[in-house]
Amino acid sequence: MNEENKTILLVEDNPDDVALTLRAFKRSHLMNPLVVARDGVEALDFLFARGAHVDRANAPLPTLIILDLKLPKLDGLGVLKAMRADPRTALLPTVILTSSKEEQDVISGYSFGANSYVRKPVDFVEFVEAVKVLGLYWLALNQVPPRQAP
Repeated sequence: MNEENKTILLVEDNPDDVALTLRAFKRSHLMNPLVVARDGVEALDFLFARGAHVDRANAPLPTLIILDLKLPKLDGLGVLKAMRADPRTALLPTVILTSSKEEQDVISGYSFGANSYVRKPVDFVEFVEAVKVLGLYWLALNQVPPRQAP
């Protein structure tokens, strides 16, 4: 799969964090297409080609989901549960990227099938480095499971 096909779905409602993530990817020279969903329902609509994203019915799924926990309409754990319950998205690599320091959030994230849990660094330079490492690992080094037939 070439880099152009390795789309990232960023599920984040905070516009400042979206802008920061986009800047961090650009500074890290990660040029993968990045789609932003601003709430949990929009993320699931994108993944399952529903609502405003019905035109995606035959489009490939993202290669990586970067998921915040604190989201409107449906929180990140709800998104994760729904993804893992559906065979089409059950194996999609999903990284929780959140500011939450709550131990229960870490436990719940992994219990519901997150592949990784990363706390957002507050410092921009540290944030850029974290995004760079995250992108390099999940998009360049990690072997994704083969696509499942729906």
